[in-house]
Amino acid sequence: MGKICWVSGRVQGVYYRGAAAARARELGISGYARNLADGRVEVLAWGEERAVEAFVGWLWIGSSASSVIAVEVTDAPGGADQPPEGFFTA
Repeated sequence: MGKICWVSGRVQGVYYRGAAAARARELGISGYARNLADGRVEVLAWGEERAVEAFVGWLWIGSSASSVIAVEVTDAPGGADQPPEGFFTA
């Protein structure tokens, strides 16, 4: 199962992506977290349904310095036979 999420608020320059990567690895999630030019962070989360749901819920919390105001979630394109390897930040 894969989800693409767009996280808004104070999420750049506050270790949000690093904290997301650490949490993703704890949950066995693969994908990425990357900054967007408009100030949001885009997150791809791929893994078992329960783990992805838990991770998407965590995106509302973020790092201790972040302040999340919105998390927009949609299904990721592609099939389960093509999940990304590992979790990285960009």
